[in-house]
Amino acid sequence: MKLTVTLGVLTSLLAGSSAFVVAPQHRMPSMQLASSVAADQAPPLSPLTLWGERISDIRKLHQEMRQKELPEFAPELSAVKDLALKREDVEAQLQYVKDHAMEIKTMMQKHGAVIFRDFDLMKTQDGFQQFYSALGMKVCLDPLHSVSARPTVDGKKNSPVYEAVNKESRKNFFIGMHNEFVGTRAPRAAAFVCFKAAETGGEFLVADGRRLFRDLDADLVEELYNRQIRYSVMELPFFGWIDNLPGPLQNVAMSVTKGLVTAAINAKVDFDVDLLWGEGGYDNTKMLQARAPSQPPIVIHPVTQDPTWFCNVHSHSSKLRKDREAIYGAERFEDGASQINKSDMFYGDDGELSDEQLKQIDEVTMKNVKFVKMTEGDVVLLDNYKTMHGRNVFDGTRKHGVAWFEGWEGEEEMKKTLVGNEQTKSAASRNLFFADVAN
Repeated sequence: MKLTVTLGVLTSLLAGSSAFVVAPQHRMPSMQLASSVAADQAPPLSPLTLWGERISDIRKLHQEMRQKELPEFAPELSAVKDLALKREDVEAQLQYVKDHAMEIKTMMQKHGAVIFRDFDLMKTQDGFQQFYSALGMKVCLDPLHSVSARPTVDGKKNSPVYEAVNKESRKNFFIGMHNEFVGTRAPRAAAFVCFKAAETGGEFLVADGRRLFRDLDADLVEELYNRQIRYSVMELPFFGWIDNLPGPLQNVAMSVTKGLVTAAINAKVDFDVDLLWGEGGYDNTKMLQARAPSQPPIVIHPVTQDPTWFCNVHSHSSKLRKDREAIYGAERFEDGASQINKSDMFYGDDGELSDEQLKQIDEVTMKNVKFVKMTEGDVVLLDNYKTMHGRNVFDGTRKHGVAWFEGWEGEEEMKKTLVGNEQTKSAASRNLFFADVAN
């Protein structure tokens, strides 16, 4: 009976779990709302994560990155100051985006992100959708789609614009730096928009994965890459009743329960999870922890071939979250779904990162974080493989949204151009080196 009830609760919680982590109206241009997906049609699934080939010598690549001059990260582009456009002239703003779409997307690739300021165009959801459609960005479903239903800004089922953690109950929760990916899926890019800024705090946070990779200690980079990492994606604290069974029955109950829960979870998600028994909470209640497959913390960017940190330890580490609680206050797990949304981080062989290693990752991450105080209509367009994101604590009412992209128009052309330029610069550097040696 206990097991039947537990599985019933588990099924309902999985349906709503996300463990796997009013603007002024302006006259819009007299044109049909552009969109890469029809209004009544669901966008395609988020694409599969592009892990790339294994890096043969991670220490050598790390040393090369330390010698490399990196471009400015996340530059700002103001409609008023940089483009001499009027703040309220949404038609001119939209035309600029259409005319310079490839240039803007190339900026995103080179700099990791672009911050748009003073554009009234994006103060509404329709204008925001026109903005990214004019850029040629191809929308996709939220990567959480297979395991939960992140709310949309307008409340419509197939809307491509999702809420970006605006709940008042989560206002004192500092969202650590992370790339957006769930199991086997990761969007290529994203656009975060501000429809209403929080009265205090609530800054959108971005960090350059290339700089994180560069600044971490070489020994730590090598150990993390060779051992890989894995996440615990949820904790299921429903099994205290097993401790009340007679001793001989406990192992049988644990084995049967683990098998049934594993089947229930793997039927829900599109990747395999391992379940490990443990204890949690103040009373050490028996719980099952679900861990995702191991993966590399550093990847080669699919377009520019830059090595970049692609790892969510900063947001998923239980130790780092607890350290932040001492500053911002404890997380408020107020319902059953929130109870299971507890994540943690381990080496791929299930070993634990040391406190010293976590401290270094936290310090290097925060050194590279850029706090972006967004106001109504501001947008941050970012490459999800190069740029991590997060959110500061806040007070007041906050309304931010996000759209995810599976790719963009002109990507293959961009890849040839960017990679060709890098090869030319590398060849020039080698020739200069050999000329110096000869002299």
